[in-house]
Amino acid sequence: VVACEPSDLCLTALSLSSTETLMDSTTATAELGWTVYPWEEVSGYDENMNTIRTYQVCNVFDNNQNNWVRTKYIRRRGAQRIHVEMKFSVRDCSSIPNVPGSCKETFNLYYYESDSDTANKVSPAWMENPWIKVDTIAADESFSQVDLGGRVMKINTEVRSFGPVSKHGFYLAFQDYGGCMSLIAVRVFYRKCARVIQNGAVFQETLSGAESTSLVASRGVCIPNGEEVDVPIKLYCNGDGEWMVPIGRCMCKAGHEAVENGTVCRGKGHPHPSLFNTVSQTRWTF
Repeated sequence: VVACEPSDLCLTALSLSSTETLMDSTTATAELGWTVYPWEEVSGYDENMNTIRTYQVCNVFDNNQNNWVRTKYIRRRGAQRIHVEMKFSVRDCSSIPNVPGSCKETFNLYYYESDSDTANKVSPAWMENPWIKVDTIAADESFSQVDLGGRVMKINTEVRSFGPVSKHGFYLAFQDYGGCMSLIAVRVFYRKCARVIQNGAVFQETLSGAESTSLVASRGVCIPNGEEVDVPIKLYCNGDGEWMVPIGRCMCKAGHEAVENGTVCRGKGHPHPSLFNTVSQTRWTF
């Protein structure tokens, strides 16, 4: 972008990505009350040794494990793509004496959409289809008995996303099939592009699209005493909640100048006619 004249509404770099939390297990002050089959809810600690509610399972000496824990109903609030941040710890199978070969260090993440909170202890059934699998989650670091003795916390953090979602809400489920692990924290959120004044126009808050590669167009409205030039002014909100691909622009009307970092067109009183001509012919250069 070239240097701007005082009358220009200049393009500036945008880093206004934002997230909106739909559910955060760490904010619970009492039992989470998720449905288990058959995980156990216990009090645990996060990486800062703060007390939190966690779920754990460790049936590594029994074959053919199929253990599930399901969140409460989560309303999507207009989001089309959902992000899930998981913090968890996993026991190193090789550090467990006499453990069978069926021991696992991974678990599965699923979701199930619903227009209302209708789930119970047996429905939806604890299996893939009706549940939709998001991914198999593996630990970057696992812990051993030695770590436990030294109270070493090896907490993994993984983020996954899924979409499009279209019903009023959804449930998440975590399936263990033979591991020794603790699900320490789950945060569910969506991304959005924050309201911004850019290129002399106001763009309202816009939710990211259904796919990670989606670009959602937002039409801008010129700020007071600004006028649109060239083509209709637009910005696109990408899957990370960042504005990009600016198209078109507004500029201050004759007799006004851009101030406050291009967010206001202020009247100049009665400037010399040559200044009117300068303003009316101002154009953007990239």
